[in-house]
Amino acid sequence: MFTLTPSAAEQIARAAAEQADPTTMLPMLRVAAKHDEGDGELVYGMGFDDEREDDLVIDGGGIKVLISPRSQTLLENTTLDFIEVQPGEFQFIFRDGCVSPEPKKGCGSCGGGCS
Repeated sequence: MFTLTPSAAEQIARAAAEQADPTTMLPMLRVAAKHDEGDGELVYGMGFDDEREDDLVIDGGGIKVLISPRSQTLLENTTLDFIEVQPGEFQFIFRDGCVSPEPKKGCGSCGGGCS
């Protein structure tokens, strides 16, 4: 199952609140993964989106996360985190199984701190 850390959920909620119309719900976060055509490594992306018919919808600490059928297997046992990579520099990272100290490659644009 795909998960968000509390730190990632908090940062996403902040970014969503900045973009949302106060009269509507917070936007939903779409997370995706695919194999890079050049080297075959997994590349990750994310951004606010609307729900589609076949999406898997996950509650990630109050954030609704959308995953298309094509990305579901690739995101299995992946955790999205928001960490300080260097003093004063924060970014979203994807972790395999939530135990690897190394971030996975790639980050999509979601506003409020993606690099």
